[in-house]
This record gives sequence, C-alpha cells and structure tokens, in this order.
Amino acid sequence: MSRREMAARGWEELDILLVSGDAYVDHPAFGIPLLGRLLESEGYRVGIIAQPDWKDPEALRIMGRPRLFAAVSAGAMDSMVNHYTAAKKIRSNDAYTPGGRAGGRPNRAVIAYTAALKGAFKGLGVVIGGIEASLRRLAHYDYWDDRVRRSVLVDSKADLLVFGMGETPLLEIARRVQGGESLSSLSDISGTAHLSPEPPEQAVVLPSFEEVSQDPARYGEAFRLAAGEANPYSGRVLAQQHGPRWVVVQPPAASLDEVALDRVYGLPFQKLPHPSYHEAIPAYEQIRFSITTHRGCFGGCAFCAITHHQGKQIQSRSEQSVLDELERLADHPEFRGTVTDIGGPTANMYGLECGSDKARRTCRRAGCLYPRPCRHLVTSGRRAAQLLGKVRRQRGVKHAYVASGIRYDLMEHQQEYFEALLEHHVGGLLKVAPESASNKVTRVMRKPGPGAFEQFLAYYRQTSGKLGLRQGVVPYFIAGHPGSTLSDMVDVALFLKRNRLRVEQVQEFTPTPGTLATCMYHTGCDPFTGEPVNVPRSPREKRLQKALLLWHLPEHRQDVLEALRRCGRQEDGRLLLERRRGGN
Repeated sequence: MSRREMAARGWEELDILLVSGDAYVDHPAFGIPLLGRLLESEGYRVGIIAQPDWKDPEALRIMGRPRLFAAVSAGAMDSMVNHYTAAKKIRSNDAYTPGGRAGGRPNRAVIAYTAALKGAFKGLGVVIGGIEASLRRLAHYDYWDDRVRRSVLVDSKADLLVFGMGETPLLEIARRVQGGESLSSLSDISGTAHLSPEPPEQAVVLPSFEEVSQDPARYGEAFRLAAGEANPYSGRVLAQQHGPRWVVVQPPAASLDEVALDRVYGLPFQKLPHPSYHEAIPAYEQIRFSITTHRGCFGGCAFCAITHHQGKQIQSRSEQSVLDELERLADHPEFRGTVTDIGGPTANMYGLECGSDKARRTCRRAGCLYPRPCRHLVTSGRRAAQLLGKVRRQRGVKHAYVASGIRYDLMEHQQEYFEALLEHHVGGLLKVAPESASNKVTRVMRKPGPGAFEQFLAYYRQTSGKLGLRQGVVPYFIAGHPGSTLSDMVDVALFLKRNRLRVEQVQEFTPTPGTLATCMYHTGCDPFTGEPVNVPRSPREKRLQKALLLWHLPEHRQDVLEALRRCGRQEDGRLLLERRRGGN
C-alpha cells in the first residue's frame, strides 16, 4: 500500500494496481485482496489502494504508475446501495470503512475511481469489475436516478469490464497484457465486456440503450434476452448499442472447479486488516472467523443478485481445503475457538450440483428450485453434514456456527444435515428468509410458499425441544416487493401471529441493478410472462407495508390501522391486534 512496503520487497514499480472502495482486509471474503493474492501467486507485483481520495491525483500516485494496468472495484457492495437506504436517505455508517464511518467512497465509485486514475496516469489502461460493474454492464434501471442509465463501461470510459467473480478473466487479461497485447484489443475473453464500433456476427442483439431508456416494454425484452444467455457453456455473445458504439458482452466465465477453488482459498491470507489501520472495521469483525465453503446459488430469487454475479452453479471446496483453513485459523492471534460461520451464499448448498453434464451445458433456467426442484439437481445434504462433523472435531474448534442463510425447502432432502445443524451449529438463533407468506407474492419472488416455511418451523421447534435447546429463528421478510399489496401484507402479518413469530427488523425492497425484481419494478410486468405486476411506489404505501410486518410494536399501531382501513380488512385487524402475543 506504500512506497515503503514496495521497497521492503525490492520493488521499483508495480505490475498491477488495484483500487478498492473497501478498506484493505487480507481476507478471502474481500474481493480485491483475494484477487491481489491470486495475481501475486502468479508472479505479478501488486499494489492496493483502498478508499483513496478520488479528488486528489496524488492519492493515486502513491506507488507510481503500474507497468501493465490498473483495476477498479467499488467494493463488496454497489456504492449507491452502500450510501443510501431504500427511502433514499443517506446512511450514517459504512461497515467496510475503518470506524464504520460513512463517506469513505464516492457515489458511483467505479466511475469516479476510473476517472481519477485516467487523470493521474495519462493513457493508463483500466479494467473495472466487482459487483457494481458486474451488474451494471448493460443499460440498467437506476433507482437513485429513477431512470435507465447507460452501461457503466460507457459512463466510466474504462478499457475493459470484468463481470462475475473475476479470477479467470483477470488472470488471462494480465497474461495477455504482459505478452504485449493492449487492453483495447482483448475482445474474446469470457466474463468480460468491451466497446466496439460494430456488433459481432452471431451476437444476440439487445434493444439499444436509446430504446430501453424510453420504452419499458423494450427494457423487459432486453432483460429476458440477456437472462437466456447466462449459461457459461452455451451462452452467446450479447451486443447492445449505445449511440455510435456497441457494448459487447462475452458469455460468463466458467465456474472454478474444486482444485482451482481450493487453490484460491489456500493462498496465504493473513485474515487481518492492513496494519496501517488503527480503528475497527465492522465488516471484518463480523467475518474474521468465518469460513466460506462454496460459491454460487441456484435459488434464482427475483430480488437477489448473487446468481447474476457468482453464478447458479455451486462451486464447493474440498473438505481438506476447509479443514486446512481451520488449521491455520487456530493459529490466528485473536482466535478463541469459535467459528462464526461455516457456509456460503446459502449454507446448505455445499456439495450440491447438477447431476447431468448434458443438462448443465444447455440449461436456461434462472434457478433450480422454482417452481419445483429440477429433476437433475443433486440435493443430498450428506456431504455438508460430513463436513460439519469434521469441523466439530478439528483442533482448536470449540464452537462452529452456521450464520449464513439456509434454504429450508431443501429440508426433506437433507435430513442428516438439518439434524446436525440443529443439534450443534445454531448459535441460539437461525437465519431463514421466507421473504413473504403470501402465495401470490412468493410466486413473483420465485420463492417457496408459506406452507414450506410452516413445515420447517414445526420441525425446527419440535427438534430443538427434543434436544433440550432453546433456539429461535430470525425470519427475514421484505416490504414493498413488486407484486405485494397491503392486503397481501395483512396476510403476512396474520401468518406471523399464527406462527408466534415477531419480526424486529424489516427489509424494505430496494431495486438494485441487474435483478429480475428491479426489472419488474421499472416496467410493471414480468418480462418472462408479460403479466402485469403491482408495484408499491409511494413512500406512504411502503411505510404501511412495513408497519404490518411490525404489527406487534405499539409505535406502528396507527399505521397498521390505516393499512387495514385502506384495504378493507378491519375484521382481520381485530384478530391481529386484539391480543399481542408472540415469540420466536
């Protein structure tokens, strides 16, 4: 991070400069440090500038001009999501900044950092990536501007965009630039997007930026066409015109296999913040003793960006790789025997896969569970249960919890896993995400209906009781999701009361770039069926939906009564409010 540290390694210049919107924590859960370690393992001299002052060119010149190129990420979150609530109010904190202070990165950080680099180093090639660039690679609806914006590749004036997890394309970019090719000539690397004066032959031509920015129907068509080409094995090149130029998007890069994933997580991470920091970094405090067992999610939920970024194919590490990381963790100076999380985007998807190579290579489904599990999906939880058993017996491990979310609708296929989970790996509360208890809304969300959640709750409570354990659940619900009406939320509130559940925090739907739910929010219809979808837009309606989820709190009573009047459900309101009893 400094000239002094470069000199300690005997470096006079960098090969690659990485710029991040997050503080520098040498942990595989942070994207830029992971990519830095990977590039280092290939012999490249890598520097990281974390949260620079984008208005000061000298802040970018601290280690000099890199020999090959610079690469930019906004960080682990889209910078606009990081900065603003669903009500578009400025957040007062940032978990990825020392001291938790807000304002450590600019709005639209990819654009700002790229401009700063181009100003600091004339003619320097810049690659953009991370979740902000990944999900904004095509023309996209932006909630904060309330309009369709151009591809971030166009707006940032970067030379190349990497989408997805990035390891494979970034290594190929480094190798080819090292070999003498320019960034602007790299037009055939999977998992990248570039600008071109013409669309390639055989490309799937999407409605242009000019069309999708003016016509919601054309926006929905572009979303549907792009979603159909998300398979890395059979996806075709996409092309979308932006004025005189075309944004050309290659098919996604293939997922890492077990050997490659083990190698990445076996790199010599210190699992510590850079020593230059003197204040706690909240995100590090949360994940420092966590273990990532896999990547990807085949849930295909409408509101979630994980599948669009990490892919739906589950990429699992070997048991030995996980145990080796635990062995190293036991020597961490701050480790006291508690592993805070063993999991991934969805904890109980570890070890699951498509059982048909032919089907995997041609599949066009957005997810593997909705409306019913794919017949090719291998759903056994035995491998995950075996891993948890070995973790419990690992040297130095006193407790190992599963803090990642789980898919409770896989329970009937994973009895062995769920038995181990409930007996040994719940730290008092288990996170689950039904998101809604209205059949109509869960269909829009591409989630299982309330029946599956009720079945899980009964099993969870009964099994915990038999084990003599006092364990609750932390259920996550969304207010204001496309498809949801006030009457639907009354049904959810009644469901919560009937099942003795109290929600203390409610997630208000935020239309984030690239998701199906955001497409529905913008267009008012489902792009795959053409069916109209109710979209709660007014702040008042969103507030009333949120109040119904928090019906048990006295401060929301007046909003609950108003919501009941608006949808003519006063009789149900008496049932809801007459006795405030509940539990978790």
